[in-house]
Amino acid sequence: MSRFDFNLSGKIAFVNGASRGIGAAIAHGLSQRGAHVICASRKLDGCGAVADAIKADGGSAEALVCHAGHMDEIDAAIKHVRKAHGKLDILINNAATNPFFGPGVDTPEGAFDKTIEVNLKGPFFFCARAIPLMREGGGGAIVNVASINAVEPGLYQAVYSMTKAAIVNMSKALAKENARDNIRVNALLPGFTDTKMTSVFKQDEDNLKAMLDQQVPMNRMAQPDEMVGAVLYLVSDEAAYTTGAQIVVDGGYLL
Repeated sequence: MSRFDFNLSGKIAFVNGASRGIGAAIAHGLSQRGAHVICASRKLDGCGAVADAIKADGGSAEALVCHAGHMDEIDAAIKHVRKAHGKLDILINNAATNPFFGPGVDTPEGAFDKTIEVNLKGPFFFCARAIPLMREGGGGAIVNVASINAVEPGLYQAVYSMTKAAIVNMSKALAKENARDNIRVNALLPGFTDTKMTSVFKQDEDNLKAMLDQQVPMNRMAQPDEMVGAVLYLVSDEAAYTTGAQIVVDGGYLL
């Protein structure tokens, strides 16, 4: 009988957007299952603190500065992984931004470009650069962190929602193209999660309560670590026949 333990011992995992929130929680979860985790973000202090915490807990980790929207830094990150570890087993594309909240037609061009750069261009080229390295190693698993906004666009979040829908379609396309090389590509769709990006909603407690009452059957925000179980499944051998999937973790929002 099979034993499901989500063992990641000996795996090399790269998590971008790992300095806080969902990315930090995923980094800790991967390390707790035995993976060596490369924690990446725009600033060293943030991802360095996560890597240090992982090591303090007995895990294996390192920090790496990488802006998810800059091609030179993406290329340098993958080159580092190749040189330092010789392989890449797991890629988590978590870095994201939402610089504009308001009517879509009022979106400034700069905010549009930044959102596309970080939320879509970055994950696409991280996949494009990581997949050849995974192919050389005999396979790998990619999880692209999208959002429930990919299915139901958020009010006053037009461009952000557009990029998250594109992430889902991108994941499906890459899953089809790379399945025969034992490279699986899946998407995680978090719901309303208590992170820095959603902190604006907590400024008005009455509005937040009303929104949760009306839209989330579980009537609460998720905590970042509640996203980890789905990711552990998707990157482990237990999900060996799962690719091109979208796992929704939203407290029932999309029901």
